[in-house]
Amino acid sequence: MATHEPLSLALVLVVAVLALAGAARGFYLPGVAPRDFRKKDQLAVKVNQLSSIKTQLPYSYYSLPFCRPGTIVDSAENLGEVLRGDRIENSLYVFEMREPRLCLIVCRTVLSHEGAKDFEEKIDDEYRINMILDNLPLVVPIKRMDDHEAPTVYQHGVHVGVKGQYSGSNEEKHFIHNHFSFLVKYHRDENTDLARIVAFEVKPFSVKHEYDGDWKDSETRLKTCDPHSRRLVVDSDSPQEVEAGKEIIFSYDVNFEESDIKWASRWDSYLLMTDDQIHWFSIVNSLMIVLFLSGMLAMIMLRTLYRDISKYNQLESQEEAQEETGWKLVHGDVFRPPARADLLCVYVGTGVQFFGMLLVTLLFAILGLLSPSNRGGLMTAMLLVWAFMGVLAGYAAARLHRAFRGTEWKKVTLRTALMFPGAAFAVFFVLNALIWGERSSGAVPFTTMTALVLLWFGISVPLVFAGSYLGFKQPAMEDPVRTNKIPRPIPEQPWYMNPAVSVLIGGILPFGAVFIELFFILTSIWLHQFYYIFGFLFLVFAILVVTCAEIAVVLCYFQLCGEDYEWWGSSPPPAGSSALYLFLYAAFYFFTKLDITKVVSGVLYFGYMLIASYAFFVLTGTIGFFACFCFTRLIYSSVKID
Repeated sequence: MATHEPLSLALVLVVAVLALAGAARGFYLPGVAPRDFRKKDQLAVKVNQLSSIKTQLPYSYYSLPFCRPGTIVDSAENLGEVLRGDRIENSLYVFEMREPRLCLIVCRTVLSHEGAKDFEEKIDDEYRINMILDNLPLVVPIKRMDDHEAPTVYQHGVHVGVKGQYSGSNEEKHFIHNHFSFLVKYHRDENTDLARIVAFEVKPFSVKHEYDGDWKDSETRLKTCDPHSRRLVVDSDSPQEVEAGKEIIFSYDVNFEESDIKWASRWDSYLLMTDDQIHWFSIVNSLMIVLFLSGMLAMIMLRTLYRDISKYNQLESQEEAQEETGWKLVHGDVFRPPARADLLCVYVGTGVQFFGMLLVTLLFAILGLLSPSNRGGLMTAMLLVWAFMGVLAGYAAARLHRAFRGTEWKKVTLRTALMFPGAAFAVFFVLNALIWGERSSGAVPFTTMTALVLLWFGISVPLVFAGSYLGFKQPAMEDPVRTNKIPRPIPEQPWYMNPAVSVLIGGILPFGAVFIELFFILTSIWLHQFYYIFGFLFLVFAILVVTCAEIAVVLCYFQLCGEDYEWWGSSPPPAGSSALYLFLYAAFYFFTKLDITKVVSGVLYFGYMLIASYAFFVLTGTIGFFACFCFTRLIYSSVKID
């Protein structure tokens, strides 16, 4: 045993160092090979979805009457990108490396009534255009006017347009951003003169372009943007209004700037957190509080249990034993299978599957294999790992079913493979139908839906059955004490041991361990920001596991002391009730932090948060169950039973 302790300690230290490194500076392995560009090499800008934090409904870039190339080519997408609603397509914005260009015309278009209405709706909903160059997303640099020393904040994507009023008028108009001033920053190798792109920024303008004579496509010289007459677009004093029947000329500038930023660090500015001190303080504060409470609970439990076990083992006569009360008296019933044993097996198996998925995914993320540069990688990895963890789900469900002396392992296995995924898929299907009704690009296509079903029934379900077969072939676990044939009557419990009270109390501490980090996770998902501090998340996950286990053990101990032996029949489990607090916090976040006004968008939010809360219920409930399972076996194997 001693020979393995240094290795275990070394592994723990490595994981801790990687977690703190990831938390401190967004440590990651980029996941894509760097591309070197020579001077005048062609740079193709790709357009992604139109996104809005007000509607949460993404749309394809070409759903609006922007300038379209002759042939629209979709880039290769992974499963995660499709589920996120990403639609990466080619565009007419083409640069030449390190060759500045001014006042380039993209196209001229005359808005139809429907096109003008679409633009106005997207401007009202604050939609942003998302573009990509060399796998870097387009950002708008924003400097704080009140603090010149503060770092530049980057807004992801550029707004389609803005609403405003002409001077001297109270009528609100819609103005489109039809001129983009791009800035491409690059890092140059002095020896080879090759360059790598390290930043992709833009400043948007709304300009009502003017020209002389007839329109001659790209040969037309603009009066409002002409480098020969040294007239460039530097403001939006004469904006382009969105109005049916009026022409809009789209144009752009592109400049190049050499930078000291190296390619490996190019994502650092994108991932810069403006509230990092608050984040650090919140996490450390939460960690200290939870560790303090955990220490108190552990001391109380150890001292109380030690006294109980010593007292029970020192009883000399049968009369003294009969006069005793407490958890020892229910030793003949404590391992009696619950009334809904099959359902418990199903949930425990699913919880083990969730635990394995989260643990493996977090380890990959800490090592940098799921960095933000790999769009959709995190979601793809979670789905694949979930499918392969089906073998653990089947094994855990079958082992527990075997411990209950059950024989219908195939029925339990089938429910384990279908119950939670089926419920989640049903909600997802309804939400996807709503997204289809809005004609959003976020709607999952039929082919992708088919791929998800194949992943479920082609990989996950067979692995659940394989794991269940292996688990059921194992010998049944022997209980430390014999179970009586006749159940012992359970005395009336005090009010504070009422299941409703236990549920409310049991969910507070686990939720308190995660709610601060939950704020940042919800912000990254619903406010379209990058989440990359997986080191923090790993620490919070570890705290959650410890907290769920401790609160479950404490409540289980009090329940047994009250001679209520139905500890594993608790429904819902106390630790799992933290999912209720999670959903209530999600509702609080919706009404206080989000500006969602559409009914469909609200249904999408609460639908997805319902799935997340259900998953959290299964996960925390399973952790609490295993903690109680080990606890009861430990204490009843430590006392003398006649």
